[in-house]
Amino acid sequence: MFIVAVMAVTIGLTTPVYSSGYPPVNVDMQARQVSQHVYYVQGVPRVATANAGFVSNSSFVVTEQGVVVFDTLGTPSLGAKLLEVIREITEKPIVRVYISHYHADHMYGNQIFHDLGAEIVAPEGAVRYLSGEDSQRRLKERKISLTPWVNESTRVIHPDRYLYSEEVFTLGGVTMRAVNVGSAHSDGDMILFVESDSVLLSGDIIFENRIPFLGSSNTREWLEILDQLADSDATTIIPGHGPAAVDPGKIVSLTRRYLSYVRQVMATAVEEWVPFDEAYENADWTDFIDYPAFIEANRQNAYGVYLSMEQESLE
Repeated sequence: MFIVAVMAVTIGLTTPVYSSGYPPVNVDMQARQVSQHVYYVQGVPRVATANAGFVSNSSFVVTEQGVVVFDTLGTPSLGAKLLEVIREITEKPIVRVYISHYHADHMYGNQIFHDLGAEIVAPEGAVRYLSGEDSQRRLKERKISLTPWVNESTRVIHPDRYLYSEEVFTLGGVTMRAVNVGSAHSDGDMILFVESDSVLLSGDIIFENRIPFLGSSNTREWLEILDQLADSDATTIIPGHGPAAVDPGKIVSLTRRYLSYVRQVMATAVEEWVPFDEAYENADWTDFIDYPAFIEANRQNAYGVYLSMEQESLE
């Protein structure tokens, strides 16, 4: 088994391969090989609009019969650059794209691979995002915050099909299992286990080296999934944000500790009828305050959990 990041294929900062006309993006994107067939590119651990939108991870599985991609990054330009990275390694066709969840930083590159003819697969819960107002509101905002890489030519690509439970398939001798894990970090989350290589692609079920974005997440379900992943047979896990790791128990630690603490503090506040502002100010955030995205995300995260704990108390 390869060790994480045993190989890094560096793509230059100004590699000009944007023949399709997408605005070039000046970011450092490297393919890191973690096993015989699995590679990933790692975004910086910052908020969604930093680093030209390159803040999340994308993985791809290279087989003799084609390539499977997991997440396509946060702009069409990043998706085009991801394709360049893949083409540095293989000319095999992109057969399928699995989208871990429909948040903009993981799927705005979809149109690159859709236009190549790849099948786009998403967890069933993504339909709620796509059928609501959030989809268009987010696109409108990103045309401002990530211009020129998100622009009038950017399209939110709907999946060719939804995954309702799980599926196992073999491509070029490599067996993979995609699993819809339900609503945890988002309205619908999916993981991909490359069984032949014992590599797990977790999407945003796991954040490493930065504070998670909670939004309207179901933190109770999320914690249950993390407990299962901590006991995974995977020898390598690639999170949605941050570096890959070979210790499943360790890599879920930050996300699990953070979710558990926010839930504990806000559940106590709800039980004792403490207003949110007071509960937030009295909480001890020492263990998390130095992580990237804390300042931008933590208060909003905590407020969302406060509201969800009120709802849980009624149940």
